Amino acid sequence: MSAKPGGDTIFGKIICKEIPCDLLYEDDKCVAFKDIHPQAPIHFLVVPKKPIAHLSKAEDSDAALLGHLMIVGKNCAAEMGLSNGYRFILNEGQDGGQTVNQIHLHVCGGRQMKWPPG
Repeated sequence: MSAKPGGDTIFGKIICKEIPCDLLYEDDKCVAFKDIHPQAPIHFLVVPKKPIAHLSKAEDSDAALLGHLMIVGKNCAAEMGLSNGYRFILNEGQDGGQTVNQIHLHVCGGRQMKWPPG
């Protein structure tokens, strides 16, 4: 892991408490917080503390961490009352809509999601 958890992105600054957020959950591996530009009535992010710029850069040894993000997302969704369902989104690269070079799981719910999403 780098010297600065989360790296030098805005998410790294949130993880290091340099930028405030509406924190939903934190453990030694990740944080979950409400998105500042929600795309659904409930929209939060789950961000690993280990800085991984893109999913394509993740290593096999990151499998447990990536799974942990999904479990945290599921648990936070339940706590927020998303009993009718929700959507996980993980954008990869420019064409995938990734705007911060740190992997992060979007969890969106509170309304009927549409398909196709893009």
